[in-house]
Amino acid sequence: MRICGGKRLMFQVSVPPISIFATIICLTLPFLPPILSLQSAVNVWPKPRLVSWPKPLARSLSTNFTINSPYHQNLQPAISRYLRLFRTEHHHPLITPSVNVSTSSPHLQTLSIDISDPAAPLQHGVNETYSLSISEEGETANLTAETAWGAMRGLETFSQLVCGNPSVVPVGLYIWDAPLFAHRGVMLDTSRNYYGVEDILRTIEAMSANKLNVFHWHVTDSHSFPLMVPSEPELAAKGAYGPDMIYSPSDVAKIVQFGLEHGVRVLPEIDSPGHTGSWAEAYPEIVACANMFWLPAGSDWGDRLASEPGTGHLNPLNPKTYQVLKNVIRDVSILFPETFYHGGADEIVPGCWKADPTIQSFIANGGTLSQLLETFVNSTLPYILSLNRTVVYWEDVLLDGIVKVDSSFLPKEHTILQTWNSGTSNTKMIVEAGYRAIVSSSDFYYLDCGHGDFLGNDSQYDQQAGGESLNGGSWCGPFKTWQTIYDYDITYGLSEDEAKLVLGGEVALWSEQADPTVLDARIWPRTSAMAETLWSGNRDEYGKKRSAEATDRLNEWRYRMVSRGVKAEPIQPLWCVRNPGMCNAVESS
Repeated sequence: MRICGGKRLMFQVSVPPISIFATIICLTLPFLPPILSLQSAVNVWPKPRLVSWPKPLARSLSTNFTINSPYHQNLQPAISRYLRLFRTEHHHPLITPSVNVSTSSPHLQTLSIDISDPAAPLQHGVNETYSLSISEEGETANLTAETAWGAMRGLETFSQLVCGNPSVVPVGLYIWDAPLFAHRGVMLDTSRNYYGVEDILRTIEAMSANKLNVFHWHVTDSHSFPLMVPSEPELAAKGAYGPDMIYSPSDVAKIVQFGLEHGVRVLPEIDSPGHTGSWAEAYPEIVACANMFWLPAGSDWGDRLASEPGTGHLNPLNPKTYQVLKNVIRDVSILFPETFYHGGADEIVPGCWKADPTIQSFIANGGTLSQLLETFVNSTLPYILSLNRTVVYWEDVLLDGIVKVDSSFLPKEHTILQTWNSGTSNTKMIVEAGYRAIVSSSDFYYLDCGHGDFLGNDSQYDQQAGGESLNGGSWCGPFKTWQTIYDYDITYGLSEDEAKLVLGGEVALWSEQADPTVLDARIWPRTSAMAETLWSGNRDEYGKKRSAEATDRLNEWRYRMVSRGVKAEPIQPLWCVRNPGMCNAVESS
């Protein structure tokens, strides 16, 4: 981007998607604090890939504004939802943009949607490209998309352009937009603490507004089994925290359908063979070391039975393990139409398996723990594939230093690995091995970090010490700020071919210290930072990180999310927003 001399304003001009190159020009409008720049006035989050708005013009939206679109089962509810938003939101920006509202042009009456491939299903890699054109004259704006899911992204963009009372919208505007990464998600753990259906729906709605498209539902773990599996009802009946903390098949259907109407896939994770202590309430015979104290007295960390309180691993040597698990997998594949199935396979703790007599005998006869895991994977992965699913595992299954499987057990064409350790280095190891990767680095994307530990009677606190405060007292501290998340480049250090194997990323909210009371603030607006980097990147045309420029826009977007019912935490005092540039680390020239 070439910068005009003096305090002048910049914006991007795009060309149609035939070319991905944009012509960059500068305006000669004077800078008038505290008025927003022209670029900021088109305040869409995540930032679109290409924008053209040569003149700061807007015109009124008709009170009878309508949307014309070909019929699509899941797009129609979205259209109804956005129509209500267009007519009733009346958003007032924190700082009034410098825009001329035309009084001579007719009110904008209609948004016309054209979809090239309305039959395209919501699945990984679906085309989410769209273009939006709002002319200075005429009564119709045009939204063109390859699929219904791209049309939903364009509707969200249009909704963020509408503001004021009466409502106005920028005109003479053209946007072409498409995501950089196909997989953009939020992982929520509903086992350690329970979240009601409405909490999940609100999260999915906010995800859609941020153009995120995968809700990774870590639904079960050692702590509770809240999912009612029709063929194995005892798992939830005995393994959930209570009868009012169970997700019924109708609850799942509601969540999945809500996701479809918001362009968000619901990806289920049934973690196994580790993290399965809750299964022992119904089937104690198939779970090793269940309900034991996680760190035996006087033992070293290597002798632990779990990496945190809540012990239990499925026993790969018990045939009944597979009878129960295959029933669960089959039912989950019916409940969730998603083509990815997340099997977990993380944090196999040697001490837990070694505590089981049958496994002790197996080891005594020359067997290894890695062979146990290979037996488990070889007994379950083919069955998952037979249900036309692609398997997602946590990286541990291949990269763990003690218990892991040989890559021959993990077919690259059917297996995706989700990375969470060691930042960019483990991502590099996964793609070097030829696997597709989903990035959830705990160094950047773990939203629970920095809130302390949850263990009781911890002797390290018997004496006053300030060191723990430096990292928030948790294993993955400190707290991951939105700037930390925004700064992360998930393909850093990869070759061009290796980067193609990175499907995208997910933030993760583990729930040891989170529940519905803090859900929104834990996730938003920090997840908005990831949403923009995975949609349009975190760098300007010169390759420079644009986090400074993003601050004002994220302030505005957070404020708008709050007005839409999402209790996102603030990132700055309101004074900073009202006094542009005064809260910067370096004074702008």
